[in-house]
Amino acid sequence: MSEVSEWLRLLPLLGILALLGYLTIRPFLPKKKKQRDSLINLKIQKENPKVVNEIDIEDLNSANVCYCRCWRSKTFPVCDKSHLKHNELTGDNVGPLILKKKIL
Repeated sequence: MSEVSEWLRLLPLLGILALLGYLTIRPFLPKKKKQRDSLINLKIQKENPKVVNEIDIEDLNSANVCYCRCWRSKTFPVCDKSHLKHNELTGDNVGPLILKKKIL
């Protein structure tokens, strides 16, 4: 019986050592990525199941127009180069859609 009581006295010490070990390795454990972090479209036309934009090239007012494909633009659908910060933060490589009007 004395062996069991000796082991029981070690339980608090073992618990503290286990906690300290976990707290030591915790910063090195992989972090769970939240699903929201991986979403591209955070606010544009969220009520639609799929967002599609259609533009007639004949209607372009200038020779070149850049449209946003990262969904971060404050002037959506026109690109304001928000993709540069998005790419830097996430390692992504998204860029704008550039439409060029043929000049005849």
